[in-house]
Amino acid sequence: MSRFFYSLILTLLMPLVWLYLYGLRGRKNPGYRRYFKERFGFSHATGDIILHCASVGEVLATAPLIKALLIDTSEYRLVVTTNTPTGREQIDTLFNKEIASGRVNVCYMPFDLPLSQRRFVRRSQAKTLAIIETELWPNLLHQAKCARLNTLVINARLSAKSAQGYARVAPLTRAILTDIDVLACHHHDDGQRFIDLGLAPHKLQVTGSIKFDIQVTDAQQAQAKSVKESLNQSPIWIAGSTHPGEPELLVAAHQQLRETLPDAVLIIAPRHPEQFDKVAQLLTQMKVSFSRRSEGAHQGEAVLLADTLGELTMLYGAADVAFIGGSLVTRGGHNPLEACAHGVAVLSGEHTFNFDHVYPALIQHGGARYVNKHSLTNELFTLLQDQEARQNMGQKGLEVVKQNQGAIARTLSLFKGAS
Repeated sequence: MSRFFYSLILTLLMPLVWLYLYGLRGRKNPGYRRYFKERFGFSHATGDIILHCASVGEVLATAPLIKALLIDTSEYRLVVTTNTPTGREQIDTLFNKEIASGRVNVCYMPFDLPLSQRRFVRRSQAKTLAIIETELWPNLLHQAKCARLNTLVINARLSAKSAQGYARVAPLTRAILTDIDVLACHHHDDGQRFIDLGLAPHKLQVTGSIKFDIQVTDAQQAQAKSVKESLNQSPIWIAGSTHPGEPELLVAAHQQLRETLPDAVLIIAPRHPEQFDKVAQLLTQMKVSFSRRSEGAHQGEAVLLADTLGELTMLYGAADVAFIGGSLVTRGGHNPLEACAHGVAVLSGEHTFNFDHVYPALIQHGGARYVNKHSLTNELFTLLQDQEARQNMGQKGLEVVKQNQGAIARTLSLFKGAS
């Protein structure tokens, strides 16, 4: 009954959802209007495994697992789904060869309407549904079970705050958890929260986070070195995955920093493409010289605007210090491990609840520090002036990454058990 009322409410809201995605978001980013039929389950993507990655962050974190699945056996064909155009573009970029060969198909995950999900699941011809983190859509999971797919939730995390939200709709939450065959989570604390909400204990596996299994390639290292050289090896710091409300604080901090370190360069990488031009306008208004990464040439400007897709992990390697965005505002932060994998010292605002499975270890071992808008400039100045201190900090962050690796191997075993 709870699923029925959920579906009814969602159906009634669909005109507003359509207006928001196709109208408002589609006007800013035409990618939201392309392949719109797929959002109602009209997809031609087929494969053995449906792997759902909500957006760019999940795609990047899951890419090593996808590669491992493709290497592990030549039999797997994957349907990789996402919710956003940028997520889809990232899949197309990372797996263009596999898409061309037919081993990977990509499409949008449909709206969570019963008929749309049933149509999608049946057309996919899949045997397994794997959901990354906590994209727990009731009708998707239910239709997958009705079609006798094995249902996995991998890399799952559940904060105390999120658990409270699920508890408010307890009947629907229990129905969702009933339709899951295996739930693989980051930590025992996450697992206990799922059990408290109604997950059967025998369905729980603690595998750790696949985000720790990030590997920096030789090509990324070489490209990062080239970027660093193009910036004249100046003191460089990067602000990655910034959200509205942060760029003005970060640029102001950079202006203060350049009063004592006049050659310092800031690489600023907005989280979403629709913010590229807005940050460019802000830089112009603040009378800060900048170049665009997409235009290639940097002639000593104070800021490099990273207005490209798929390069953030590499760009972290070009910096001496990395600030991780979404954390000076209440967005919950973003993944610091991409910077740590390069051995780069990490700074973050205090709003990191989306990565509360990562930051405690980094902070405890000295691989990252919390800052606020008042202390950011001083922390930057201290680290950029002290090469030994920042290298020591970066090394400790890299050690945390290495100590927590292995989740991909443990997750692969779940797919073998499901096949």
